Amino acid sequence: MQNKSSETPGIFSEAVDLSDAEFKLISEMLERLAGIHLSVAKKTLVVGRLSKRLRHLKLDSFKDYFSYISNAVNKAELAIAVDLLTTNETSFFREPKHFDFLNAVASAHPRGKPFRVWSAACSSGQEPYTIALVLSQALGESSPWEVVASDLSERVLNKAKEAFFPIEQAQQIPQELLKKYGLKGRGEQANVFTFEPALKRRISFKQLNLTNKLPDIGSFDVIFLRNVLIYFQVEIKKKVVENVVTVLKPGGTLLIGHSESLHGVTDCVKMIKPTTYQKGEK
Repeated sequence: MQNKSSETPGIFSEAVDLSDAEFKLISEMLERLAGIHLSVAKKTLVVGRLSKRLRHLKLDSFKDYFSYISNAVNKAELAIAVDLLTTNETSFFREPKHFDFLNAVASAHPRGKPFRVWSAACSSGQEPYTIALVLSQALGESSPWEVVASDLSERVLNKAKEAFFPIEQAQQIPQELLKKYGLKGRGEQANVFTFEPALKRRISFKQLNLTNKLPDIGSFDVIFLRNVLIYFQVEIKKKVVENVVTVLKPGGTLLIGHSESLHGVTDCVKMIKPTTYQKGEK
């Protein structure tokens, strides 16, 4: 889950109106299932994201759509709705100072000692692959480092696993890294690029809901939890951060988005600079 994508309505958004009552039903459903709170200002987003589904299912109203996804028989469509309302846009080396910080921390890490990073809301994969590029440079290809990438959306996780990115996004990656690790598609795939298999193998993907108790995923030196908390109410923020911090190693670092803050959310980690928090040593 990173920065929300454009809220511009889809081309069919004007075909169906969304009443306040219908918006309330959908927003409450999303908060119950994903912990994400949508303000009334997000009505346009809901229309833009879901109108095509109404058209696809030949439904006349969002009330009908809500009734449809509330039926246990239609769990697949419910998953699609949650996915569409929670999917994020992202980019390579987004908020670059975080990756400068990661490079410094990794470079100072004792050689031969495992180093683990969690991209906790990885979306379509640009963040974890950026992390892998940085760690490969900082720690080398023979060191025991790994990246765990998770997201609520199974669809974007599948995209991240496939690791085919629009060729235009290649310009977001420093040329020396792109030359060393990037692979340009050919023929029908000339408009995409991917990465060397050895780099891909460093990343494992898991579908996780951060508001639930975490499975056994091990502990981490650095956790990226960026542009996630802004969509939660305070109590859910506290729950998510509490869950995440339990798997942060003592002395480890938690990174959040530049529009976020942990003020009033937790005292389990201390801010060492804006958006950068450290867990105390035992």
